[in-house]
Amino acid sequence: MAELPEAPTPTLTAIYADYEARQGDGFRDHLGASIIGKSCARALWYDFRWVTPSCHSGRLLRLFETGQLEEDRLVRNLRATGATVLEVDPETGRQFRVEAHGGHFGGSLDGVATGLLEAPKTWHVLEFKTHGLKSFKELSAKGVVVAKPQHTAQMQIYMHLTGITRALYVAVCKDSDALHIERIEADSAMAERLLEKAGRIIFAQQPPMRISEDPAWFECRFCDHHALCHEGGGAAVNCRSCLHSTPIEGGWHCARHDRMLSALEQRAACTRHLFIPDLVPGVVIDAGNDVVTYRMADGSTWANDARHSEAAPC
Repeated sequence: MAELPEAPTPTLTAIYADYEARQGDGFRDHLGASIIGKSCARALWYDFRWVTPSCHSGRLLRLFETGQLEEDRLVRNLRATGATVLEVDPETGRQFRVEAHGGHFGGSLDGVATGLLEAPKTWHVLEFKTHGLKSFKELSAKGVVVAKPQHTAQMQIYMHLTGITRALYVAVCKDSDALHIERIEADSAMAERLLEKAGRIIFAQQPPMRISEDPAWFECRFCDHHALCHEGGGAAVNCRSCLHSTPIEGGWHCARHDRMLSALEQRAACTRHLFIPDLVPGVVIDAGNDVVTYRMADGSTWANDARHSEAAPC
């Protein structure tokens, strides 16, 4: 008979609970360069439209923090080799940031560096990542372009939008603390394709096709949006999931109230919220100014009444 795992201590439970209490909704104001390399355009549209709040375990959130904490040590490691590393933009005192599509797409660099031993006179975009053992072995064997296309896409965007032509990828194995370091060159054609992809997703009023119709497909199975996309789960109530809102240059516009929306207002939504029909697992059978009625898959009807905003039924 297999031994049962020990129950967590009250202290361990409290530590993880603290992380979970502080995680927030996980929504970003913009579509991030760090995720534009995702292969599923629908998942990216869901990310941008804030349809699935974050719900990570305390253990996983602590693991994310470990990756952030590693960055300071890697900066020290690079400086020890004689490299000049800038973690923040001297002009702003904040992280180097790039953006496109009216501010709806962008990201923040881990830093930039020059004086690297491989190319002392060339400025490089810096990208730091941590990996589990299996991921690190694949990276070491195949290189970042093949093993980690999402990370490659992120660096290509950063190089393209900063005008820097090289990137230094520094990866840490969380199991052994081994390092993998490689340089990649800017590929303007790839970056332009990624920017075009970002624009299609940002300004699409309907979700793109999913990558697979099979809910057991490996990319779908581990997707944060699996319940909504494949099981008919309900989307979160906020302005970005509302049919009245549209991303425009410099922010979000609400047609219902004919005004721009702050990030705080977008999260709160108003009393006239109506879901984008594609986010409801049903077919529209009637619509008015403040209500849309759906025929659900089980034959029942559901009225999305703006006077009583709630998540769509599963």
